Amino acid sequence: IELFRGTSLLAQLFWLFFVLPSFGIELPAIACGVLAIGLCNGAYGSEIVRGALRSVPRGQREAAIALNYSPAQSFRLIVLPQAARVMAPLFGSLFIEILKASSLVSLITLPDLTFQAKNIILVHLNTTAVLSTVLVIYFVIALFISGGAQRIERALSRGVDHTAG
Repeated sequence: IELFRGTSLLAQLFWLFFVLPSFGIELPAIACGVLAIGLCNGAYGSEIVRGALRSVPRGQREAAIALNYSPAQSFRLIVLPQAARVMAPLFGSLFIEILKASSLVSLITLPDLTFQAKNIILVHLNTTAVLSTVLVIYFVIALFISGGAQRIERALSRGVDHTAG
């Protein structure tokens, strides 16, 4: 986890695409892109899960034991619902980060939105309009992700007293 969180996504992407072949491992560009983005952001996602699970007060786990819940029941009925409320907004941000990171795959020849924008600029020579359109597209997609994350967060918080300390 620390290796993938502590190194640049761009460096990981280049390493998978340009260095692995020297070890006899050749992956298609799409596999390199998915693997690099998945490993890097998966490391952050695992820290979100770990932190959210640790945020559930110990007393909640002890109460589940006192109620004679099995470890699986305790996790499913007590710990996970509380941790999910903590995870929801953080995963929303992570998904937006993945969206933004996807533009890096154009550097290893994958035709993503940024790559296509560069091609359009070469043909039409209108940098401002093309890149402004790309910004708006990314922003609109991020708004949809953010809205979805907020709806999930509200659904997970139904019936929860937010005034209780």
